[in-house]
Amino acid sequence: MTEIAIHPELEHRPSAFTQAEIGWTPWLAPLVEEELTDRHWAGLVDPSRAKSAYFMLLVRDPEILEARTKTDKDIFYNTAAGLPRADRELSATAASRLNGCIFCASVHSRFASHYSKRTSDVQRLLDEGTDTDLGSRRWNAIVEASVALTATPSAFNEEEIARLRSEGLNDLEIADVIHGAAFFNWANRLMLSLGEPTPAAEA
Repeated sequence: MTEIAIHPELEHRPSAFTQAEIGWTPWLAPLVEEELTDRHWAGLVDPSRAKSAYFMLLVRDPEILEARTKTDKDIFYNTAAGLPRADRELSATAASRLNGCIFCASVHSRFASHYSKRTSDVQRLLDEGTDTDLGSRRWNAIVEASVALTATPSAFNEEEIARLRSEGLNDLEIADVIHGAAFFNWANRLMLSLGEPTPAAEA
């Protein structure tokens, strides 16, 4: 199928980091539900994602999307061990803030606020950037490690690990920081290269 480029005309395109719900629109035509085969539905994993332009674009490669979605769900929803959900969402927010992905930062900052009840601290991260003091050595360490991994993955080393361990994180919790930041270091780039945020929630 021939890809068709889309040139959306947007007014009031979001230009600041926010915890408010915003949307996202693609620059390539996503599939529509009538085009989905059983293979596509399996790739979506969650049928409700057929309502999202983002996932309907990614489902053009259903096997990759299925692997991506199962990885995402395991990192952020499988909290039987390791970090609490708020700290996982903080790592994703820090990566998204550094990468400049307004849409991803909005989604994961809302989750970080919801699960931590620290809305003002999360907003300070969005407003002031990843160098700001969040009033918690533990959260500062998580952000620092997430930023180090995001900025130069190959430079991430034992110094970041040692700081996380000094704040009481065990091996599983440290792995969760790494997984959350690494996943969104990749996901941000994908979203930034395929479309742009919109004022209304569309994705």
